[in-house]
Amino acid sequence: MTGNLRVGGVALATLMALMALSVALAAAFQHATSVADDLARREERVHVARFLQRAMETGAQSQRGLIGWDETFEHAVLKVDPVWTDREFGKFVGNTQGIATILLVAPDGTLLRGWRDGRRANDLPYAHLRWQIEGLIAKALNGAHTLDQRAGTMKLPGGRSWPTNAAGMPNALWESGIASVANRPSIITVASIVPDRRPLLLQEVPNFLVTIQPLNEHVLARMSEDLALPVVRFADNNSAIGGRNALPLFAVDGSPLGVLHWEPREPGPTIYRRTTPLLIVWIMFFIGVVVGGATIFGRTRRAAHELAASEAQAQHNALHDSMSGLPNRTHFMQRLRSELTACIDGRQPGDVFVAYLDIDSFKVVNDTLGHHVGDELVRQVAHRLRRKLPVGDFISRFGGDEFVLLRHGEGGKAAADALGEEVLALMREPFLISGTKLDISCSCGISWGPEHSEDPGELLRRADIALYRAKQRGRARYRRFTRDMDASLKLRREMELELRRAIAHNELTVAYQPIVGIASGEVKGFEALLRWNHPERGAIRPDLFVPIAEQGGLMVSLGTWMLRSVFTETRHWPESDISVNLSPLQIMAGDFLQTMERLIDETGIDPERVILEITEGVMLDRSEHVVVVLRGLARLGFRIALDDFGIGYSSLSYLRSFQFNRIKIDRSFVSNIEADLDAHAILCAIVALGNTLRMKVVAEGVETETQRRLVQAAGCELVQGFLFWPALSGAEARDLLLPSANRLRRVG
Repeated sequence: MTGNLRVGGVALATLMALMALSVALAAAFQHATSVADDLARREERVHVARFLQRAMETGAQSQRGLIGWDETFEHAVLKVDPVWTDREFGKFVGNTQGIATILLVAPDGTLLRGWRDGRRANDLPYAHLRWQIEGLIAKALNGAHTLDQRAGTMKLPGGRSWPTNAAGMPNALWESGIASVANRPSIITVASIVPDRRPLLLQEVPNFLVTIQPLNEHVLARMSEDLALPVVRFADNNSAIGGRNALPLFAVDGSPLGVLHWEPREPGPTIYRRTTPLLIVWIMFFIGVVVGGATIFGRTRRAAHELAASEAQAQHNALHDSMSGLPNRTHFMQRLRSELTACIDGRQPGDVFVAYLDIDSFKVVNDTLGHHVGDELVRQVAHRLRRKLPVGDFISRFGGDEFVLLRHGEGGKAAADALGEEVLALMREPFLISGTKLDISCSCGISWGPEHSEDPGELLRRADIALYRAKQRGRARYRRFTRDMDASLKLRREMELELRRAIAHNELTVAYQPIVGIASGEVKGFEALLRWNHPERGAIRPDLFVPIAEQGGLMVSLGTWMLRSVFTETRHWPESDISVNLSPLQIMAGDFLQTMERLIDETGIDPERVILEITEGVMLDRSEHVVVVLRGLARLGFRIALDDFGIGYSSLSYLRSFQFNRIKIDRSFVSNIEADLDAHAILCAIVALGNTLRMKVVAEGVETETQRRLVQAAGCELVQGFLFWPALSGAEARDLLLPSANRLRRVG
């Protein structure tokens, strides 16, 4: 009896200890979830505050090109020109940048002129805003924020110190804050107007450009999307937000305006849901020890079942793509090998068709609309293929925008054509993503076995070759594999090896095409052009070997060779500009700035003579790396030109955000200018845009006298083309710079 009581006491004590431990664990879990929720809420508030700060900074930076300009200073400070300010401040800033309200304000806060929705407004409710704008102007004049890095100060006649940039020009001062405008919180940004070339124009504190941008539903929606938060709303007090997360907003004087609020993403409930089963398992395990082995046996069986399910899930994951749910490359190759073997053995007569397809312009979708849109497009393409194609087709995704289809059938070429048409037809219906219709096409390459190959890997490779040839012919096409395609690919590989050897052995050359001043006919500079004269194949065009270099990983070494050769050959030429094209792959290389510094030291070239030409495709990548590289090149002394302007994704935003020295008009506009009125109108518009932004405009590809006259009439300062000079050797180009030779030459 005593023994039973002792055992019972031990069992009870053990049970009580387990219960106490379980309660302690539950309390610890509860505390952990509460801490996690608080941290998540705090992080969300930090992100929202940073978004608002970035919006304030962007409001000043977006006006950089306008407020730092001699012409603006003359028309908006020295005297207020109504016509000029209505056009530049009202129409240009209001319409192109979508700013609701724009004001021109004296440094004492007096309203000089105002615009609303791009038009002159005489009824602006300015009285209740004036004291807030005066406060922001006072903060700005303290020099807290400048558009350029500070380098020094200058003295105004009245004795006030004014900050200057590295070039010694006055810095634009700015400040931002939030105020209530029409019962809606709005970002108010004030920025001083300063000259950019004649610092002595600044004799006293200048006028300020004031922009007022409401935090409306559009801005809050973009905040929600960028920060991946549920819908963000504004409330004028805390009473309506309940348990939602919130960030209070304060006016310029510190008075509360209201709150931005949203549904918080709290990890606590998720943590609790995931950790609660562990606590239950803990309790059940020890209770099982107390009450007997029966519970242990049951748990063992359940554990074995879960392990089997986990192994099955792991095997499924190993053979399927996580994004689309389709079979992956490993699974596809297993299936292809099985199907080919069955055909070869005669167990399954017919052909095995492999269709390799990818989405046309998929990179453009990612770059312009975002990777989240690209991911959703991949998922919708996978869903459409799986839903619309026959049940017997085996569809897989290899990664990125690449899909591969396996079909068993008969018919050879006719069946391959039918498959290609069927796949292309599936893509013709637009895709609806986030309320936007996307017209997407695909390219497709088709091979079939065992006729083309009995090896699965080789059969897939030949479908890939056919896809490559389809994309060479343009978008929305399919091609069947033919034997000559393999020979073409072999030729490309041979040329890649020969190009690698040509770079290593210095077998390439550089030609120079003169750039002519259209008014005087004098040679103003040269564009360096890469040439490859193969000892057996003869002269190979750059449009043939440059893509080979890009695809073979040779572009960085080829570009470095080009720069070194040009710098070395032209460093002692008479005064002239030398233009060199840069590949996007060079700019994206991590050590490009260090390479350029090394080439300057190695060759002794004066960077101020060199104009580096980039294409608009580089500016599509708004990454910090591209901005750092371009600014670094400018600091080294190089000038930057925007090449082939007008044929890519031309945008005024990056023309204003980065001060290019030149714009080069693509030759396609010049070649059509004689017969196409639209081409001539576009040319005139580009030249006017370049002149407005103080950039020189170069027209290339001028080959006839009529083209020359039309280009000159449009206002181009510089031209190049076969009408004047062909591409010359280095010695011929240098001799052309002699005073006796520097004249207009026309090639018959």
